[in-house]
Amino acid sequence: MDRNTEVGRIPVIDGHNDVLGAIWGLGGKEPRNFFERGSQGHVDLPRAVEGGLAGGLFAVWIPPDPATMSRSVRAGEPGAGELPPAVDQSFALRMAVSLSATLIRLETESSGRFKLVRKYSELVSCMNTGTLAAILHFEGADAIDPQLYALDVFHEAGLRSLGLVWSRPNAFAEGVPLRFPSSPDTGAGLSSHGKELVRRCNHYGILVDLSHLNERGFWDVAALSDAPLVASHSNAHALTPSARNLTDAQLDAIARSGGVVGVCFSTAFSREDGKRDPNTPLSALVRHFEYIASRIGVDHVAFGSDFDGTEVPAEIGDVSGLPKLLTALAGAGFTEVDIRKLAFQNWMRVLDQTWKDA
Repeated sequence: MDRNTEVGRIPVIDGHNDVLGAIWGLGGKEPRNFFERGSQGHVDLPRAVEGGLAGGLFAVWIPPDPATMSRSVRAGEPGAGELPPAVDQSFALRMAVSLSATLIRLETESSGRFKLVRKYSELVSCMNTGTLAAILHFEGADAIDPQLYALDVFHEAGLRSLGLVWSRPNAFAEGVPLRFPSSPDTGAGLSSHGKELVRRCNHYGILVDLSHLNERGFWDVAALSDAPLVASHSNAHALTPSARNLTDAQLDAIARSGGVVGVCFSTAFSREDGKRDPNTPLSALVRHFEYIASRIGVDHVAFGSDFDGTEVPAEIGDVSGLPKLLTALAGAGFTEVDIRKLAFQNWMRVLDQTWKDA
């Protein structure tokens, strides 16, 4: 067996996917069957197994409220330049319940092949048995009320990772617009409710995700949090100056905390020109791994694909193409020891340090 084959079989823990919305049928699309190999989108169970996906953060993303949003507003498209409006918390709560229930039902229907993990020990068990491990993640705290009652309930239901914002404002913070080129310094920092939310997440051992958060909010979290800093799916601003990417100072802070950056596969966040183009070579993505690892060390870099939520290089295609990225990283000079850290060990270390197993 050659080295590329060995590297291509390394399991992957991925910091972000949006497959729950695809299964549910967000955006008026036909719902997908997670248990059948399909050709639409990026993730289903057969393709995940084929690609060596061992686990990941399964995101609950709240769409615009159709009752209040104009058809002219196209939230979520890089280049739009302005922040979409906040969504009503009651609408967001209904959607978060539905999408969280979708994940719970997948576990029930999987015949033991797929598990919602609530403890680090369960994640380790899944890695040992080949069960696909799902971590319930909220991409934005829109569904959480300022009094944090909903947080208590969702934590009991299995919420173990929470992004304070998507790219819009809410009661806790403000996200960055999907703007290129742009600094991430685009607005105010955390509200008083946002600071209390960070403290409560620390209390529960819920990972606080910094992706989509503006720079002032980032530094507020860095000053407050006693857990490793994590950006689940963001790249290097020095290479691709999108508001969604991290400055060198932010990368340095994440490393000092013992945290991790999940490199996002989005072509818009990895190309020098910020364009969404599936013909983007894999080398454009690999250079972000190289830059961040060179800047802050290989112990602080991981995968954060954004599968089913963005345009990824055609060379990867979907989750079954993960071995191609592993092989490309080996070709760029990363050792097998390095690649194991990038692929799963760094995520496991940070989750172990953040979660508080009952």
